[in-house]
Amino acid sequence: MLWGTPVADISSDGVCLGDGRTVEAKWIVGADGANSRVRRWVGLEASRRTSTRYGFRRHYRVAPWTDRIEIYWARHAQGYVARVTQDQVCVGLMSRDPHLRADDALRYFPALEARLRGAEIVSKERGALSLTRRLRRVYRGNIALVGDASGTVDVITGEGLGLAFSQAIVLADCLRSGQLSRYQREHRRLSLRPSLMAQFMLLMDGRPWLQARAMKVFKKRPEIFPRLVALHVGEVSPLLALDGLTLGWGLLTT
Repeated sequence: MLWGTPVADISSDGVCLGDGRTVEAKWIVGADGANSRVRRWVGLEASRRTSTRYGFRRHYRVAPWTDRIEIYWARHAQGYVARVTQDQVCVGLMSRDPHLRADDALRYFPALEARLRGAEIVSKERGALSLTRRLRRVYRGNIALVGDASGTVDVITGEGLGLAFSQAIVLADCLRSGQLSRYQREHRRLSLRPSLMAQFMLLMDGRPWLQARAMKVFKKRPEIFPRLVALHVGEVSPLLALDGLTLGWGLLTT
């Protein structure tokens, strides 16, 4: 463990440190996030990007009014509220507008704005990009990428950490057998479901009429929602195809 030691470059032989030393390595794993330098150094930047959104979060000192995560939809943004402590909540905001900030976005959610009126802001507003990006390749030679360095899905799926852990387990097995070509195949398989679910959920982004119809279908057939959640987390339901058809027909006829 070389804590606080900058990495200047990598090669097939090892890792080049900022002080001129080289650490020899049989395998090199880039797990350095969405803006991965390892990905850039090894020439794996080629990708397909299907969505770009902007997220911001801020904490408020106010008694939580629910122990669940609340999601608010509007034409230009989505709001997320999560309990943090007995007297604090975290509010997240997502939008395709890079200039939208918390104070402006809250006006799109009158009910949420009313709950937060007068509450003390106890953290700085922080933001980040939310991308759906699929790399053409996730390894080259003896160098592999994992987690957000190897591609990302929109945060609306909540899949980031879970996907990274699943990739890491597969990668460890591939390193043991020395077959990174299998990691490429397994990585694509693991990423398929979250990517499709992200596209599905983002269909409602900016489409109030579709949001309203979907909510009517869920209200009329509440059993559909948990089965779609089961699909989202990878549990296979025998009624999945039927539920999908029911939801689609309901959206058209509601």
